[in-house]
Amino acid sequence: MIKKLLSNKLWLSSILISIALIFVLEGTIFYGYSTITRKQNLAVTSFIVPEGASVRWAIDEMVKRHWIAQGFFLKAYVHFYPELQLIKAGEYEFSGRYSPLDILVQLRAGQSIKRHSVQLTEGMTVAEFKKILWVQDQLIPSLKENTDAQILEKLAIPETHLEGLFFPDTYFYSGNTTDADLLKRAYYRMQQMLAEAWSQRAPNLPYATPYQALILASIVEKEAKLPKEQPIIAGVFLRRLAKGMRLQTDPTVIYGLGSEFHGNLTRAHLLSDTPYNTYTRAGLPPTPIAAPGRSAIHAVLHPALGTALYFVAKGDGSHYFSTTLSEHEQAVRKYQLGQ
Repeated sequence: MIKKLLSNKLWLSSILISIALIFVLEGTIFYGYSTITRKQNLAVTSFIVPEGASVRWAIDEMVKRHWIAQGFFLKAYVHFYPELQLIKAGEYEFSGRYSPLDILVQLRAGQSIKRHSVQLTEGMTVAEFKKILWVQDQLIPSLKENTDAQILEKLAIPETHLEGLFFPDTYFYSGNTTDADLLKRAYYRMQQMLAEAWSQRAPNLPYATPYQALILASIVEKEAKLPKEQPIIAGVFLRRLAKGMRLQTDPTVIYGLGSEFHGNLTRAHLLSDTPYNTYTRAGLPPTPIAAPGRSAIHAVLHPALGTALYFVAKGDGSHYFSTTLSEHEQAVRKYQLGQ
């Protein structure tokens, strides 16, 4: 009888302990879930996830920022939901009410990534672009101390000169982007666009390679202020090349002068021989002189027909085109010398 009574008491105690454990477990689960889903107001704040960072790293970072008291429950939750373990690198910006689980879901989906932008405009030289590139917020300057030759090598670009190889556009990036990443995008964009334009070029053009078309496109980009005149100017240059005439274009001379040019092109500059002086040397210069845009590249691959061999700026952004030297000299006197 006593044994039976003791057995019943033990059985009852086991039940009571089990019930208590269930309540404790349920309470712990409830507490843990409320911890990871409790929303709080976040001011505008940046949260950068490095390339290759794990979800555990992200949770520990949230603990450091006091977005969650401790990371045990969120790590346990993630253990049962493996899809949340694949977070995306980038710079995120949070503003408003978020729970730790909300933030983790956004890191998984790549939402709330903050985008920065930098613009490479048509006609800009690579030296000008680098000055802009290396003062950008949150862009990692991995190439800043490198020479152009070293940059070409690190980007695996087969050319020997950086100029003209990057497509002018607005480029968006997140906080863990390097300048090398951005330049690669700009380079591949130019290669893709140039290849497409080259495949659709007009017949009987004198270029041996797409790179030669890129060189002339950069000159047209610098000469033409009005997009509608780009095919006309391209036609002038191609006719001059076909006749064995020198291009005699000021932007190439200025580019060749480099830091020696201070804004006033003189006759002495035109006579100063450099590889880029198209007054002293025949044919195309050795490399592009700036970043040509899509329309300039299209213009040199689809030049306008005509007979003009000369042009002079009229002072309003447009040009006067001439077929003969005497006509050109009269236009120079009228528009440049005011006679």
